[in-house]
Amino acid sequence: MKGIIGRKVGMMQLFDETGKAIPVTVISAGPCKVTEIRTQEKDGYTAVQMGFGEIKENKVKKPVAGFYKKINVSPMRVLREFRANDTKGFEIGQEIKASIFEAGQYVDVVGTSIGKGFAGGIKRHHFNGGPKTHGSMSHRKPCSGGATDAARTIKGTRKPGHMGNERVTAQGLKVVRVDGEKNLIIVKGAVPGAKKGLLMIKESVINKK
Repeated sequence: MKGIIGRKVGMMQLFDETGKAIPVTVISAGPCKVTEIRTQEKDGYTAVQMGFGEIKENKVKKPVAGFYKKINVSPMRVLREFRANDTKGFEIGQEIKASIFEAGQYVDVVGTSIGKGFAGGIKRHHFNGGPKTHGSMSHRKPCSGGATDAARTIKGTRKPGHMGNERVTAQGLKVVRVDGEKNLIIVKGAVPGAKKGLLMIKESVINKK
């Protein structure tokens, strides 16, 4: 299991040997500390919990501070779990850096998409618009709501509503470059969320095929 927590720095472009521009996203990943190891016997599943972003002890509540004191790790701002089939090689307090990945690997990046607020059906679900001439008054209005004999709206019917601000996973992104000293991972393509948004970077199953 390879995984790390980071934040989105922003997008830029790199050029390959042929001069072709490659859109990439820069991620500030780690360093993270292992704070808990979940086992099948104790917790019913296997996973590694990591902390990211150190925070002062007086900024956390006493029970939380006591947890970190018990495991002898500085309080962390963010905790996330990475599921794993095997937790061998991990120990509490271990530091995880961006160098666990290398160029050429594929990763899955989990983040929260940018919130768009309330959106209509055309923007939210890519519906077609109505006629714009001949006196039509329904340019962007939602029309038929589906079956009428049910006397209710069927679950899952696509309607206007809240758009964005959801957990999204971008799968199979290629790692273009890794800077172990600055803890930067550069991946090809876009990742979910806004700048400074929290991300989870995990090894993709594509590497195992």
